[in-house]
Amino acid sequence: MTFLRRHPVAVAVAVAILARLPALTRPIRADEAGFLLVARAWDPQADSPFGPFWVDRPPLLIAVFRGIDWLGGETALRVVGALVAGLSVLLAARLAAAVAPGRAVPWAAGVAAALLSNPMIDVVAVKGELLAVPVVLGSMLLTLHAVRRRSAWLALAAGVLGALAVGLKQNLASALVFAAVLLAVAALTGRLPRRTALGLGVAGLAGAALPVLGTVVWARAESVHLHAVWYAVYGFRSDAARVIADGASAAPERRAWLLLAIALGSGLLLVLGGLVANLPRLWRDDPPVVAATVAVVGFDVAALVAGGSYWQDYLTPLVPGAVLCVALVAGRADRPGRIMRGVVVATGASAVAAMAFWLVWNATGRQEFDEVHTGEAIAGAAEPGDTLVVFGGRADLQDTSGLGSPYPYLWSLPMRTRDPGYADLTDLLAGPAAPTWLVEWVSFDAWSDDGVADLEQVVQERYVEHGTTCNGHPVYLLKGVDRPPVQPSCD
Repeated sequence: MTFLRRHPVAVAVAVAILARLPALTRPIRADEAGFLLVARAWDPQADSPFGPFWVDRPPLLIAVFRGIDWLGGETALRVVGALVAGLSVLLAARLAAAVAPGRAVPWAAGVAAALLSNPMIDVVAVKGELLAVPVVLGSMLLTLHAVRRRSAWLALAAGVLGALAVGLKQNLASALVFAAVLLAVAALTGRLPRRTALGLGVAGLAGAALPVLGTVVWARAESVHLHAVWYAVYGFRSDAARVIADGASAAPERRAWLLLAIALGSGLLLVLGGLVANLPRLWRDDPPVVAATVAVVGFDVAALVAGGSYWQDYLTPLVPGAVLCVALVAGRADRPGRIMRGVVVATGASAVAAMAFWLVWNATGRQEFDEVHTGEAIAGAAEPGDTLVVFGGRADLQDTSGLGSPYPYLWSLPMRTRDPGYADLTDLLAGPAAPTWLVEWVSFDAWSDDGVADLEQVVQERYVEHGTTCNGHPVYLLKGVDRPPVQPSCD
């Protein structure tokens, strides 16, 4: 306890790292597997930034996954995730010290550690949302120092980091929003001369332009059309939103309610509510930082809602906003400060309880890994040169099988958006490059009846059912090919 009182930030950093180490024993998740597969096969083409596989993410994220894969694949990915979580907590403490030096610092570190260590949000998968957290926090920290020291170089560095966060996940622009609102309100309230604010803003924009320029240079060097990069990063989202809206709404709606419950149960919603409840008194103390914090929280919530899919780890980008909320309120000696400190304790208790449940659930073998077991069974039955397509896009199954795919879509949403009616898939199955194996992970008519009759006819003509997945769906083998039947050892 003495060490905890003297070194609370160090303890919070250690907790965040240790909480993610059990993930080393867990199989790869679907998005992680997909990004690694895209990175391994990366071969840019004029109309496809990534070549044989297509994904709606910035090139920087795939470059990071390629580097991690070179370091050690899935194990390195998990280690990087743990280190990123620890670095995020450390930067949360530094950011809190810049916002409100003193008492708020350990509480800000504590809320970051609690949220990043809560299995209800995620303590396993390493994706752009997690990788961007320390980048966003670092950018915000540099922005505050740039304003207080009136340093154009620090503003330039803050802009670079802010744009790099967008390069890891295209909607994570909260650091840039923070900088823009902070400078604008500081100038409007007289906290910063308008000419100085303008100069810092120009420096920040110049910094933010550098990663964008780097992407353009890369695209030109690889002969990739810029409109193909733009579509993969942003244009696809509007098309995908229409597909989500036109499809069955039951699953996204259920996930949305679950996400809301997790936001409340983890304490995240209470932390953000603490800012709203104390907004008038906080505004009197520091209008620029308070306005920037409100803008960050509002932007991140709006980005989450606009995404339309509502996966639980979509709460991770809200961590920097939560850190700012705690930094502004928890250091106060009045009742709001005491309440916020109590909320941070509650977030820690939630993380401990959720982690205990998660560890027991996994230790007793209750966690299902149907995709992994099915992929392992296909790997055991396949021979060198075999290929596989998973209808419904389970990249973790694809990765575990060890088989290549002649179909460019490893996720269901790109498949549904870019191959409406499954015309490309039907042509592939009917042609000379037809995959050896076909897994119907979800029913062919799960999202729409368009093109399903043609798809089913080709499957009937060219394939024979040769086993089942762990969820009871068929595994097909190309006719004329002799392989052992697929018999996964399921949970």
